[in-house]
Amino acid sequence: MTHKTSECLFCKFARGDIRPHVIHEDDRLLAFLDIGPIRRGHVQIIPRAHHDYFEMLPEDLAADILALGQKIARVQKRLYGVPRVAFLFSGGDIAHAHAHLVPMVEGTDITSRRYIREEKLSFAAIPSPPPAELAEVAREIRGALERDEAQGREA
Repeated sequence: MTHKTSECLFCKFARGDIRPHVIHEDDRLLAFLDIGPIRRGHVQIIPRAHHDYFEMLPEDLAADILALGQKIARVQKRLYGVPRVAFLFSGGDIAHAHAHLVPMVEGTDITSRRYIREEKLSFAAIPSPPPAELAEVAREIRGALERDEAQGREA
């Protein structure tokens, strides 16, 4: 383990040093709720192994993240009544490859600066629901995933 991975927040999640609100976990992946969600049910998926950015992921691991993302997105669509779920890899906050799944309520939930007309933008503090609400959302998504797997169906 390098110093970098010993200090990486997502590596601490992957090792179990810090326990996020888990949606799914297996030997290669961990999915959990974002603590500053864009929308209810905003999930992140990380590989347990440290890879700084998505282009550094082994192809089979990237494919596993995508497949899990599809399962979670189908559950999110059903639970939250949204027509689509955004799936994106980002590297802006933590240098540990991670994907976001955001139930899309508004077309502007995920946007790009180039579409914003105002020169000066103001931002509110990142919303962070209380732990009890995050635990409830995690149970909601995790339960739906488990039911889908038990029924042997695609969510």
